[in-house]
Order: sequence, then C-alpha cells, then structure tokens
Amino acid sequence: MISMKNVVAAAAVCVAGSAAVAQDIAYELNNNSGYTVMYVYTSPSNADYWGDDILGAQVLASGYMTTVYIHDDSDQCDYDIKFVFDDGDELTDQIDICDLGSYTIN
Repeated sequence: MISMKNVVAAAAVCVAGSAAVAQDIAYELNNNSGYTVMYVYTSPSNADYWGDDILGAQVLASGYMTTVYIHDDSDQCDYDIKFVFDDGDELTDQIDICDLGSYTIN
C-alpha cells in the first residue's frame, strides 16, 4: 500500500531533481571581427530582458578567444546573444546553447 507520506516524499525528490538540471553552459567565443568586444549579454529568446555581461571585468580583443559561461536555469535551448564593440556598434544573434559549443564573431 502506498501511503500519502511516500507520495509526498517522491514528489519532493522529483522537484529537487529538476532543480539540479540548472547549470552553467561553457561557450568558447572567438573574436575575428577586427574590433574589441566590450560586453556580451545573453537571454532566453522568449525573454524581454538581457542578463548581466558574461565577460565580467574582461574584454575580448580581436584575434583572441575566451570561454564564457551562460547560466541556464531552464530547459530553453534558444538564446539571444548581444555583443557590444569598442566603437559602440552592436551585433545580436540567436544561438542554440544545447548544441553549439562555440561562436565566432566575424
């Protein structure tokens, strides 16, 4: 016989397990643009906001690469990414964080 206590315990385990799915996704950014990237922002494509600058205190000079981490707290694969360059120009694109492990800025 299954008691209500066992059902509640099983539900708690399922909820705790799904929360553990959230993770930081490592991405390699390659900058071949000819400009220094000052800021990189990401957000789920269905969101109406940008997250914090994932470069932090660093910048990404042209000809260099770095690894950044996108905090993924959902099962959303489609993300928007925005690069802000040292001349003030911006580039926005859509990426699939579930399949793509690197991005090259040209």
